[in-house]
Amino acid sequence: MLYKNILLIIFFLFFSNCSTKNFITNKPNIGLINNYTNSGFTLIYNENLYKDKIVSQQIDERSITILQKNLKKNMQVKITNILNNKSLIANVGKKIDYPSFYNSVISIRIANELELNINEPYIEIKAISENSVFVAKKAKTHDEEKNIANKVPVKSISIDDLNVKKTIDKNIPNIKFSYIVKIADFYFSDTASNMVNRIKAETNAKKIHTKKIFENKYRVYLGPFDNINSLQKSFNDIEILEFENIEIIKND
Repeated sequence: MLYKNILLIIFFLFFSNCSTKNFITNKPNIGLINNYTNSGFTLIYNENLYKDKIVSQQIDERSITILQKNLKKNMQVKITNILNNKSLIANVGKKIDYPSFYNSVISIRIANELELNINEPYIEIKAISENSVFVAKKAKTHDEEKNIANKVPVKSISIDDLNVKKTIDKNIPNIKFSYIVKIADFYFSDTASNMVNRIKAETNAKKIHTKKIFENKYRVYLGPFDNINSLQKSFNDIEILEFENIEIIKND
């Protein structure tokens, strides 16, 4: 009897171990980075940014490469100018240092192609799969435009207190500046309230709010802010908490 019990135990342990192994092996290897999306202000590269050590690497002004801290090198992303819905595909370059307020660093060429408002360079970055229809469609367009684009002069820009301005005037719509800093969304109101209390206790941030988006979704955010300086200050105030993937969202 004892011998049979021992055999049963060994069989059970062996079966359990195999099941666990198979479960781990068959589990899809899908990381959060594959679903990465972030909305915020981008930093448009200019030589002064490198000279003043605001960014740690130079960027070719004709490059279709985006520099982003959270994504792997050579990943493809869709960059969208949220204010006019123009988009393009870019490759992620190697990681560099740049102010955490910005969600990326881009070249002048990308800014021009997206027709970014230089005083409000608000973009969405979205990681995309290699077999995306959008990628296939835009890849051909980029190949056809490459020779022409390399011969066309890139519009220059100048810098004033990290806010980039075009030297060439354009008819840019006068859209009201109003943004919030999204900290996170929570399933429970109590969890959201605890986050608000933590931010108040550990930072100097102001205008901390909770908003019920819909059932079982509560958003903790800062704002709204009606100018980029106050927005940037509040963003920097919460940097000490090292939250992941904080977003800046237009307050419509």
